[in-house]
Amino acid sequence: SYGLRRGYIVNAAEAQKSLRKAIAEAEKASGTKIKRATISLGGASLSSTIGIGACIISRADQEITNLDIKKAIEEAQKTIVIPNKKILHTLPLQFRLDGKEVMGNAVGLYGVKLEVRTMFVTGLNQHIDDMINLVSDAGIDVLSAVASPFAGEAILLSDRQKNAGVALVDIGAETTTLSVFENGTMIAIQVFPIGSLDITNDI
Repeated sequence: SYGLRRGYIVNAAEAQKSLRKAIAEAEKASGTKIKRATISLGGASLSSTIGIGACIISRADQEITNLDIKKAIEEAQKTIVIPNKKILHTLPLQFRLDGKEVMGNAVGLYGVKLEVRTMFVTGLNQHIDDMINLVSDAGIDVLSAVASPFAGEAILLSDRQKNAGVALVDIGAETTTLSVFENGTMIAIQVFPIGSLDITNDI
């Protein structure tokens, strides 16, 4: 993590050197040339925000389709203010049909008005672009970028834990990331600008 501070690139040359070293070690350990990658983004700018949107069902027979859900999510996005930030993930958390909560997916149900409560996971535009450019400059094709809690939960949490409700706390050197899961879905992300180095320095 040389060249980074709280997830931001503060010294591009140092960060590039660190990345190339990590790539070389990964290639040596795996015996595979790394050409493409999905990058995991963390840092102090990572956050989540909730938006609520609604739409009138478009079909004449009032059956809900994926198009209606997409429209409701787009309306939810219009209700949030995220200057200088990019949306990394869009997660519908709850559906309401004609004022009543819908358990699970709403596609295929019938009604007049669909509401959706949506979580948007965001990161700072400059931070995301800088990280993608850093990896690209190292000769690796970036397939996509995901928020670090999604990478962590895939490795560390079981479906049973996520369904029951669990908090995943990732304590890094300079930041601590808290992600909360319930009913199998991530419902919140918060990054705190404090980590293990702060504890070490205090000691």
